Amino acid sequence: MTAPIELYYWPTPNGWKITVMLEELGVPYEVKYINIGKGEQFEPDFLKIAPNNRMPAIVDPDGPGGEPISVFESGAILQYLGRKFGRFYPTDERTRVQVEEWLFWQVGGLGPMAGQAHHFRQYAPEKIEYGINRYTNEVNRLYGVMNKRLAERDFLAGDYSIADMASIGWVIPHERQGQDLDDFPNLKRWYETVMARPAVIKAIAVGKEERDRSNLATDKEAQKVLFGQRAR
Repeated sequence: MTAPIELYYWPTPNGWKITVMLEELGVPYEVKYINIGKGEQFEPDFLKIAPNNRMPAIVDPDGPGGEPISVFESGAILQYLGRKFGRFYPTDERTRVQVEEWLFWQVGGLGPMAGQAHHFRQYAPEKIEYGINRYTNEVNRLYGVMNKRLAERDFLAGDYSIADMASIGWVIPHERQGQDLDDFPNLKRWYETVMARPAVIKAIAVGKEERDRSNLATDKEAQKVLFGQRAR
């Protein structure tokens, strides 16, 4: 029996990307929680596999050549798992390019911009109107890009793929980003379709109790750990 993949995880939009993929694949995995509000992402053992001190990361005990391999960065993990198991990441070059375009669009755009919207709208110790408007408007623009893309196709790259898995978690907290999905009917249809998938439902629930116990919105000590970090 194959040993389970070790998933270093906290229930956030980036963490959900990997639980969604693993649940969709139906492969065994073991969750190792990295409580980002307690600074566990800075522990030396974790930094050995995730040098950017960010989760998620995985260790696959059955890596290339039968030797363990660690992978950090959510997009790289999705690509690795897609190649290994031959699902949700096409081998046809033309189709694969489309998946990669939208995967990197999420990694470089939707995630960072939505994250900044969360920060300035909820966590910033002072309300900075320029910052709030800047990132709320940029997320709105990106939602518009998705809405246009989804006007003529069911999913971002045609068939359901790692591009959709990467993006769904960042649309779940749309209200916290100041967005109304009714303004984006094609995006709303996609959102409801993806969120109804049994694997997605199960994946989003992973660690919910852990998340509920640590309220980052009100925990000032956790916010000190998360925000304002400099090189160590």
